[in-house]
Amino acid sequence: MKILLSPRFWAPHGWLGDLLSAARLLTRLPLGAVSARPSEPVASHPARCYPLVGAGIGALAALAFAVGAWLALPPFACALAALAVSILVTGALHEDGLADVADGFGGGHGRERKLAIMRDSRIGSYGVLALALVLTARGGSLASLADTGAAAAALIAAHTLSRGGLAALMAAQPLARSDGLAAATGRPGGADAVIAFAVGGLAAFLLLDFGVAVVAILACAVVQLGLGLQAQRQIGGMTGDVLGAAQQLGEAAVLLAICAGAAP
Repeated sequence: MKILLSPRFWAPHGWLGDLLSAARLLTRLPLGAVSARPSEPVASHPARCYPLVGAGIGALAALAFAVGAWLALPPFACALAALAVSILVTGALHEDGLADVADGFGGGHGRERKLAIMRDSRIGSYGVLALALVLTARGGSLASLADTGAAAAALIAAHTLSRGGLAALMAAQPLARSDGLAAATGRPGGADAVIAFAVGGLAAFLLLDFGVAVVAILACAVVQLGLGLQAQRQIGGMTGDVLGAAQQLGEAAVLLAICAGAAP
């Protein structure tokens, strides 16, 4: 953790480069192709900027919700607009990971078979059910927040916080396969994981009531840790699909916690 005290770790050009790399990976914005990680040692990993990219995605989704409210659409239609924008911006990257993990973990027998199913582009019944349940949880939670400001805060907090724990999963878990997206992006260090989690937590405390923020952070951490442990047991570690599923489950958990906190 000494790297946290290193000037190289905090260099502005390093942060800008990591932010661009993270945005290229996590979104479909026209920012150029994802570049491979350099072979020489570097001071940081783009994963520390994942929650910052999440904040941007959440802000765009919040804008869609606000436009829907301005057009006097019902709350559920506003929630659907927000979900649609986030899916378009990310190219359904995380939703695809969730479906693949559900199909692999639910329908496969043995590590190699599970990994093969996760790599198959076709979607099965487990994947469909997982997507339906998580999308319903996200949309239903947002629809319950009729106030546009509350919905915007919830969206930004959920997208930021759900990506804040990904660096920790990447750093703590071994890779389940030697190729694929997770292997290509490399593994972050402990300092990257601490910063990413801190950014996600800070966003929650700035945007939500203190008690709700605490519950949201705990809920996100529990579901992502649980998925990480399940991935370790089922396939021996981490893949890009598992990280996508962790983001989706974390986002749903945060929105449900906010929904519960807003209940009368």
